[in-house]
Amino acid sequence: MQNYTLPQANPDSVVLLQITDTHLFADECGSLLGVATKDSFHAVLDAVDVAARPFEAIVATGDISQDHTAESYQRFCDGIARWSQPCFWLPGNHDYQPSMQAVLPSPQIKPCHQVMAGDHWQVILLDSQVQGVPHGELSEQQLAMLDQALAAHPERHALVLLHHHPLPAGSTWLDQHQLHNAEAFWQVVDKYPQVKAILCGHIHQELDRIYHGVRVLATPSTCIQFQPDSHDFALDRQNPGWRMLELTAQGQLLTQVYRIEGSQFTPQFDSAGY
Repeated sequence: MQNYTLPQANPDSVVLLQITDTHLFADECGSLLGVATKDSFHAVLDAVDVAARPFEAIVATGDISQDHTAESYQRFCDGIARWSQPCFWLPGNHDYQPSMQAVLPSPQIKPCHQVMAGDHWQVILLDSQVQGVPHGELSEQQLAMLDQALAAHPERHALVLLHHHPLPAGSTWLDQHQLHNAEAFWQVVDKYPQVKAILCGHIHQELDRIYHGVRVLATPSTCIQFQPDSHDFALDRQNPGWRMLELTAQGQLLTQVYRIEGSQFTPQFDSAGY
């Protein structure tokens, strides 16, 4: 199991920046349902800079690329290079892992499965991608890795990351594409009371819910947003965003979603899908 120890500047907490579902293209003018994804991605990065909140690491929870190209992943790497903090990423259903690997080795991207975040937390990154389909599934190997990581560090609070949502989000069309073997995932999580939260992407909207006694969080995309509680595919009028997470030494997870201001990224609301 690959792991990484994250330096902790503040003994009381570790702060993470989550960026998700960037859907970048090789073409810098590439757009998704009318939104130029490179521009919206950089607008989010600029807004993070303006907010000026210190953080120890970046977590990118999948769908980094829309067109599967190595160049799209390089665009992501070039964007976050404004910062010195390490980035931990995992694949989403739109990602193409050979192209993800093509930009490595990178001084900033850390391809690991387990992060020791300060003295009190571990962050576990899972690969829920099923190649060629939008839904997610965790392989027996991934479930075993999760079990092993949690069993090895019962003294550490745990945050688990994956791309697909492991519970119904409330949108009929979107919940067809959730984690299909969620029951097996929760059977592992339920064994370990130190698991404080699950963090995912995929649903292009904010979610904060308690499920199986664990906090489950999802975060807005840096490009288009899906309308919550929608039976059929529908886009939301909310702006692109990101999430900050503070992991305290006492096991609390303090978090807030932020969005860019203005209305410069208006999608094609009459779209029936993508």
